Amino acid sequence: MKRKSGTPRIYLASSGMGNMPVANTEERLLSLLATLEECRAFLLDKDSAETAQLLSLAILELRMELHKVTDGELKALCDMMSEEQQSPPPPATLTKRLPPYLKLVK
Repeated sequence: MKRKSGTPRIYLASSGMGNMPVANTEERLLSLLATLEECRAFLLDKDSAETAQLLSLAILELRMELHKVTDGELKALCDMMSEEQQSPPPPATLTKRLPPYLKLVK
């Protein structure tokens, strides 16, 4: 067996996923997600909060991909949550007048 000369080829984890069945791809992504969450917990234990935050962004991106959430949907959710925090709560008289089936359930 001959030894290859030169730099070794780099294989990305995502490079072989193009032809994989959906179930297998999802299993691999879930496994990757679990690993990233373990790494984030380790970083938080070691007081590497900034690096843990960067990893949190990668975890969010992966979860969005798994659940097929678009960037626009995420932005709409953030905008809605921001508006809820800024607006005052509705007066108690308004909620008392609505029928029970029209009350907002959180």
